[in-house]
Amino acid sequence: MSQLRKAVIRVDWYDRKEDIEVQYNPTEYSLDKQAQFGEIGVPGLDSPLQQFVRGQTEKLTMELFFDTTEHGMGAGATSVTSETDKIYQLIKIEPKRHAPPLLTFIWADQFPGSSVGGAPGAAASAATRAIGGAAAAAASAVGAAIGAAGAAAASGLSAIGASQGGQRRNGLRCVMESVRQKFTLFSPEGVPLRATLTITLREYKTLSEQLNELQLSSPDRTHVHVLRQGDTLAAVSTAYYDQPGLWREVAGANGIDDARRLASGRFLRVPRLSR
Repeated sequence: MSQLRKAVIRVDWYDRKEDIEVQYNPTEYSLDKQAQFGEIGVPGLDSPLQQFVRGQTEKLTMELFFDTTEHGMGAGATSVTSETDKIYQLIKIEPKRHAPPLLTFIWADQFPGSSVGGAPGAAASAATRAIGGAAAAAASAVGAAIGAAGAAAASGLSAIGASQGGQRRNGLRCVMESVRQKFTLFSPEGVPLRATLTITLREYKTLSEQLNELQLSSPDRTHVHVLRQGDTLAAVSTAYYDQPGLWREVAGANGIDDARRLASGRFLRVPRLSR
């Protein structure tokens, strides 16, 4: 029989780190991730056009159960707040940070999102292969059903599970958004002995972390690149097109005959790809 693994909330206090184990593992949790779209109204169309604006913060919601009746329910009973206050403190402001502490919720290495872009670990790799196989089968079925138009759809479906930069994860880096405490059992002296805490954790990512994860690229847009010492056209092509072999597109757009002679500080036009 495998040993029970406790869920942990890792706290990054201003001057130290602390792992807080939940008393009992949650029986369920929910993750909510949304994207925000704006509507562009065009006269004469059946419905407005959808314009992506930005992603919304992901939220993790769960209920945590606490019980101290094993220490007795009569005189001198241990209050359940000795356990619940460990969680409640995570929404309070740290004096030196002027904000609540940063957290990471960790349980198993198969936390949802661990397989995005290829997961570490044999079990996760197997899961990724299974998902990829199912996606390929679905793509084949779609392609057979809708003919030539289905080729593009099949291609899109087969890309399920493709690399998404560094977005895979084994836990949720977050801050505490809300805590609701419900006390359900009391000693004769009025000491709370059981409680259920409903907590919502809000995803936390810095700007640099998000840019590194997204690895945004726009080959369908024209860019301007300032050459730095040691830059090559192949490196520029890789940065904007993700294909070093397209360096000739950059050379042609800038009238460069000798790609080995590039002056630092020169502005290069990186043309959009039409194909």
